[in-house]
Amino acid sequence: MSRLLLIAMLTAAVLPAADYKLKASPETIAWGYYWAHAKPVLTIKSGDVVEIQTLLDTNPARLEQLGVPPDQIQPEIRELYAKVPKEEQGGQVLHGPIAIEGAEPGDVLEVRIREVRLDLPYAYNGYGKILLDEFSRGARIIPLDREHGVAHFAPGIDIPLKPFFGGMGVAPPESAGKIKSGPPGIHAGNLDNRDLVAGTTLFIPVHVAGALFEVGDGHAGQGDGEVDRNALETSLTGVFQFIVRHDLHLKWPRAETPTHYITMGLNPDLLEATKAAVRETIDFLVTEKKLSREDAYVLSSVGVDFVITQAVDGTLGVHGLIPKSLFTSPK
Repeated sequence: MSRLLLIAMLTAAVLPAADYKLKASPETIAWGYYWAHAKPVLTIKSGDVVEIQTLLDTNPARLEQLGVPPDQIQPEIRELYAKVPKEEQGGQVLHGPIAIEGAEPGDVLEVRIREVRLDLPYAYNGYGKILLDEFSRGARIIPLDREHGVAHFAPGIDIPLKPFFGGMGVAPPESAGKIKSGPPGIHAGNLDNRDLVAGTTLFIPVHVAGALFEVGDGHAGQGDGEVDRNALETSLTGVFQFIVRHDLHLKWPRAETPTHYITMGLNPDLLEATKAAVRETIDFLVTEKKLSREDAYVLSSVGVDFVITQAVDGTLGVHGLIPKSLFTSPK
């Protein structure tokens, strides 16, 4: 029995069963946008657990052209491209929105990522973004060895699999209108943060009633920066628990892993994104750990890692990794 399979079996034994299952179909997606007026495809209560099937958003014809056997292309992907009008295709295929009863502007939606499952034996990578003047656009298919938990990039080169969702977000404020799925923002969205794997929690400020959560952009793995345009893009099934937090108020998304607190900075300018992440880190340390602002600023430099999340989504991302091990006594 593989180590990944054993972990999955042990995890499933202790996690709550899903209250709902949301299958991917042309009727359960928002292709390429977050919007305050999007119609929910599912309405749940705070605390409910939802299993969500998400799809690789690459045209089946392109996959076959790159050598994917026809029987390895999910019927749901074929249905999506066959039934959704071409003028409505573009951007990320987002699944939802899901409305959570009781969520109101000013609240925070706590998204507990319980499980992430790989649904395909391959990943797609399209390249040619920030070095477009040096590389022609292209794409490749990378085999995924799910039994051994690696992607076979090339002979002698294996990449550990760390599946996560690049896009998880809520509707933006009504005044923002319908926004594209590409750039992340106060609604979270296309964060492309490779640390948001199973066992982590994402906290997103709520801007409209019901929050209207959407998820997509499945990745089998990714390096920090996502510098060629894509990660190991693939189809994933995720299990999420949604909790409305009336007691928590945030301006920007945050996250928590078993080992770190994660703050985020987002801006088209990399330095400004870094500044935003540092300010969020200072705010967290002052609010949650009761440090002075000066101590929080110094600790941010000597004890916190600031990493380029992604450099390819227009709005760039920097995230601060605050080790929980820094704090020898809880506050």
